Amino acid sequence: MSFSFTLKQQEAQPALAGTATHCMLFGGGRSGKTFIIVRSVVMRALKASKSRHAILRFRFNHVKASIILDTFPKVMVLCFPDVTYDLSRTDWYVTLPNGSEIWFGGLDDKERMEKILGMEFVTVYLNECSQISWAGVMMMMTRLAQLVMQTVIDGRTKQPRSQPMKPRMYYDCNPPSKAHWSFRLFKQKCDPETREPVAMPDNYVSFQMNPRDNVANLSPEYLLTLAGMSARMRRRFEFGEFAEATPNALFNEADIDKWRVLDGALPDMVRVVVSVDPSGAGDEDNADNDEIGITVNGLGTDGNGYLLEDLTVKAGPATWGNVAVQAYMRHKADAIVGEINFGGEMVRQTIAVAASAAKTRCNFKKVTASRGKVQRAEPFSALYEQGKIRHVGIYAKAEDELCAMSTSGYTGPGSPNRADAAIWGWAELFPGIVAQPTEKREPAEGRRQHRGAGAWMGA
Repeated sequence: MSFSFTLKQQEAQPALAGTATHCMLFGGGRSGKTFIIVRSVVMRALKASKSRHAILRFRFNHVKASIILDTFPKVMVLCFPDVTYDLSRTDWYVTLPNGSEIWFGGLDDKERMEKILGMEFVTVYLNECSQISWAGVMMMMTRLAQLVMQTVIDGRTKQPRSQPMKPRMYYDCNPPSKAHWSFRLFKQKCDPETREPVAMPDNYVSFQMNPRDNVANLSPEYLLTLAGMSARMRRRFEFGEFAEATPNALFNEADIDKWRVLDGALPDMVRVVVSVDPSGAGDEDNADNDEIGITVNGLGTDGNGYLLEDLTVKAGPATWGNVAVQAYMRHKADAIVGEINFGGEMVRQTIAVAASAAKTRCNFKKVTASRGKVQRAEPFSALYEQGKIRHVGIYAKAEDELCAMSTSGYTGPGSPNRADAAIWGWAELFPGIVAQPTEKREPAEGRRQHRGAGAWMGA
């Protein structure tokens, strides 16, 4: 096995090793950003004995899966095959032969972060920095304070000499919107809080890398997957571009990413609902009709909401009724929540017919839209920001619709049926934060008793 830079990685080296203290690599997914930054961190650790370095993400389980168990060992095998190291699986740091240490951590792990914050570092690398708050960035800047010496070759005399190692902070991200601190700091060169120009703009450099720059290390199937994503997702993960900021947006992709569940580790569910937002679509000649929004929402024993599935379809009642009922059975759901402004009792009847065909019974709850889409969605904006609502997997179209909702209205194309369905589900699972004077529960036998979904709010 051997390592060689891609052309784009070679071009990135001057930014990583230049005069700027802060360097951000941004761009699409799997473009080689993380690999070369980890390599740079290891190189710095080997140059300065007893130096200390930190590689951090917002969540520790993510840094463990993506860096400790994946990128870091790959870097060591390919770039430093003769260097041995010891990994502490108690405190999660690596010790190199010269006594240097590389610490790994997640800002969500209070106990481990307290230990990390008690030390000083000469390098701090914030991986997937779009998920980290500006307050978290400033906190880590205060730890970039270790003074260590390194041996360099004098360019004039060609003799070795000792000099202090320059402190550095590295960042990488798949670009979020232009409202994010990373864009304001590295592209606009302004303070993310005050919006005033930074004192030393040349101290913040950035470099763009995209998957097309790393084709030698990627499968053709991965590139085809990126090409098939929604426009928003392609812009971010294929083309590596910062999105235009939606003014007064209720939801943003950085919050959704921060709390996204990709490892399948879920708590038990206290309640699960299948939520339906109907339209006038039929099984034929429905090109001009909206989709039928169908989502599966769960409330975990940890008090958090989880978007478990997006099953939205453009089809007639026979099809979408069956989709909703099958989801109800598959998840052993507590109820199907259906918005009845469109179609009235047709929604309830559709569910009943589909349930009869499946030889089951469904607990159906009808809800009526007494407020607009944005007004219904607004109470849940804070829950997304706080991580009280999390997406299990990636739901590109539903997330496109959520990110297009603002206090001044829906700014996306078409109708946000997926987002509407999800919001109906959250309203059912978190009744304590929404007023529901017009909602009525259909009588049903055998309804399960449950603890109030909003009880955590008063804890």
